[in-house]
Amino acid sequence: MPTGDRPKLRDNLGAEPHEDGNFVIYDPLRIGRPVVLSPLAAEIAQRFDGDATVPEIVAALKAEFANAQVSVEAVAGLVEALDDASLLDSPKLRARFEGPVRTPVCFDLDADPAPLRAQLTELFTAPGGAGMPEVGEEKDRRDKPGGSKGEGVSKGKRDKLRAVLAPHMDYTRGNVTYGHAFAELIRNTDARVFVIVATSHYSGHRFTLTRQNFATPFGVVETDQDYVTRIVDHYGEGLFDDPLAHVPEHSIELEAVLLQFLLAGRRPFKIVPLLTGSLNDHVRKKSDPASGGDLSRMVAALRAAEAACNEPVCYLISGDLAHIGPKFGDKRKAEGAWLVESREKDAAILKALESASASAFFNEIASEQDRRRICGLTPTWLTLELTKPRVGKVLNYQQFVHPQGKESVSFAAAAFYG
Repeated sequence: MPTGDRPKLRDNLGAEPHEDGNFVIYDPLRIGRPVVLSPLAAEIAQRFDGDATVPEIVAALKAEFANAQVSVEAVAGLVEALDDASLLDSPKLRARFEGPVRTPVCFDLDADPAPLRAQLTELFTAPGGAGMPEVGEEKDRRDKPGGSKGEGVSKGKRDKLRAVLAPHMDYTRGNVTYGHAFAELIRNTDARVFVIVATSHYSGHRFTLTRQNFATPFGVVETDQDYVTRIVDHYGEGLFDDPLAHVPEHSIELEAVLLQFLLAGRRPFKIVPLLTGSLNDHVRKKSDPASGGDLSRMVAALRAAEAACNEPVCYLISGDLAHIGPKFGDKRKAEGAWLVESREKDAAILKALESASASAFFNEIASEQDRRRICGLTPTWLTLELTKPRVGKVLNYQQFVHPQGKESVSFAAAAFYG
């Protein structure tokens, strides 16, 4: 950043005391990385308000502190360091979310992809896994009346796979549940477009699209620009109002990486990346989300966009189930009878998923006022509502529990046919 520019710290950053009297400045959204600052550097950084140039900041410091040992070069270096860490509101930061390709937050593009490839393979081949799917299996199954395991069957005719629910836990904890979801996906659809309907963890907006392609360690996953345009044309304005929403978000990234791992060089495909926010307004009132407004508008927009698509489409829901324990604000540890109770409530949610009913799924969660923070509520409800599948099938379920009871997160793989 040239010294004539006016550096500005991003809004809503955090700062905490660090060792040796220093401070650490950090980004709660995880868009930027933490930076440790000396007391003097922290004093200087507080003046990055977008109103003063670097020379003006230096002059103000010298006027206020007679013995201040600070130079234009030193302040410019601090500006550069904070900008490199994505802590400034700057052209460099905006390029991250306005450029054609999104940089991943969970993976190092410069690292050897072989260890990741081995880890992803284990999602399918580990004990309890679904086995490694082969691209082309979907044609073999499609050609067989009545199909094979995994599909809904009605009078000898195979139902179409409309959607799959996958976790977005890290791969280590999500393990074979990911494998069950993606094996079902690869084996039972020849889709060339995957609409990824995912939980938004960092935005207050109900829906956020992006036109960015997604970089992965296995190559770039292309976003279907025409499909995105059709959604916007039918939905209207507001789908790009939070340009930072996708930058730190892992919920689409983890699914895109697996798609690229499984399909790159075997089947051409594109994605449609849609983040979905909270349904708390409907949960509180126990009101039907399909009763109108932005949710109904999005259902109609997605249906219209799919109807106009010349390629086969499948929906990929990225969402987990319960989040309980002190990490999420609860006062008691995730242990003992509470874990049993949570599993029982999860079982009721899974039964609703098997019914493939959007209203049954929503009502089950609303009945407990979403006290267990079912983060897959919105993307799952939306996908069930728009696809109207005939049958659901739960493929796998797990409940992760921290050894000290700090947290428990449950998640499932499910498929929806009809």
